Amino acid sequence: MTLLADGLTDTARFRAYGPRHIDAVAERFGLPAEICSTIKAIARVLPFRVNEYVLNELVDWHNIPDDPIFRMVFPQRGMLSPADEFRLAALGADPGMKVALRQAVKEIRDGLNPHPSGQRQLNVPTVDGVRIPGLQHKYLQTVLYFPAQGQTCHSYCTYCFRWAQFVGDADLRFAAPNPDGLIAYLKRHPHVSDVLVTGGDPMVMSTERLRSHLRPILDVESVSTIRIGTKSVAYWPYRFVTDRDADDVLRLFEEVVAAGRTLAVMAHFSHPRELETAVARQAIARIRSTGAVVYCQGPMIAHVNDDAPTWSELWRRELAVGAVPYYMFVERDTGPHEYFKVPLARAVEIFHAAYRTLPGLARTVRGPVMSATPGKVVVDGVEETPAGRFFQLRMLQARNPALAGRPFRARYSTSASWLTELRIDRSAPPDITAAVAGTGVQGTPALTGQG
Repeated sequence: MTLLADGLTDTARFRAYGPRHIDAVAERFGLPAEICSTIKAIARVLPFRVNEYVLNELVDWHNIPDDPIFRMVFPQRGMLSPADEFRLAALGADPGMKVALRQAVKEIRDGLNPHPSGQRQLNVPTVDGVRIPGLQHKYLQTVLYFPAQGQTCHSYCTYCFRWAQFVGDADLRFAAPNPDGLIAYLKRHPHVSDVLVTGGDPMVMSTERLRSHLRPILDVESVSTIRIGTKSVAYWPYRFVTDRDADDVLRLFEEVVAAGRTLAVMAHFSHPRELETAVARQAIARIRSTGAVVYCQGPMIAHVNDDAPTWSELWRRELAVGAVPYYMFVERDTGPHEYFKVPLARAVEIFHAAYRTLPGLARTVRGPVMSATPGKVVVDGVEETPAGRFFQLRMLQARNPALAGRPFRARYSTSASWLTELRIDRSAPPDITAAVAGTGVQGTPALTGQG
């Protein structure tokens, strides 16, 4: 195993802070009362969690409230409508209105599209007609697996499209108590080659617990790749460096690789500051030393990273530590989407401006990409024609495999920020037009005919 980087200690201990700690955090870091009040009101609806590493190493407390990391982890004014924010504040101030407050919170959450892109309606697979908890199957080769013990994170992102996992409502949550259902499903579907272990964040689990979920997958010969979706390198890199079982988790990674599987750590980075610290760089070095490959992805989000220099620097830093720049996503239409959304016209400009600054090895990145109901749709560029301007679009991945890789176009818009807001051109093939419109979308397992 790799030694610790110079200056690192093995004394870091994880400690998380939630809504009941907001006043203490505010007092400690000198947050104004108005900002503190806003955080507390919105945290009744959106999940809030932060830890010592994020507070001490990532947030720039001299640049509040404009600091991008602060906006990423602390709820901000504008993430809910003014009417909803006022309603929460008023009800929260009256101890006699607890029942009304709970009802208001539920109503606001229900209006925030908690399960975008048909996740619950279209993606949940079945065995013998019974829905399998904690699984999603949208693309032919890949199944998503949500271990119940990994459905939290070291810190929560305010823009998280899976925010509904963390608000304590079982009806909104994907969670598998154990891998039995996954294994049964994989054995019936040998065309599935990839399992993405996701959450939440699987890396909040102990190594022993994580092993109990990964080890059975290695007994399924048809699975060649195990992916782990995680924000831990950004929000708690000590997980791989100085945590009590940091060496154990690296040995587990080595076991997966030694079993002849590709282990892909899908690391979520949203801002280059997340790769500034020595411990974050050391975490990636230790992960890579096991034979795992680190792929990096994150969304473009207003108020945080919606400019080309930020993305250029982020991708260069990822390349410098031996990771692979992979996806720039478009912020999904869920949660505080109105606060974070960036028009597609602006997003594609930013992507290409940043892309042009990169060396060849960093041009593995793809974007801006919408993970929409029919699949992953990339905006390749803008086309000028005698008939007007068009977005050049392409199905990078598709619920219907026959659509994958195929181009189409939509009328240019300066305001559209999601696929459903675009007007697909009449030149698009009928099956793509139907899929985008929703009339040609079928859920799993109909995509393969092998339910």
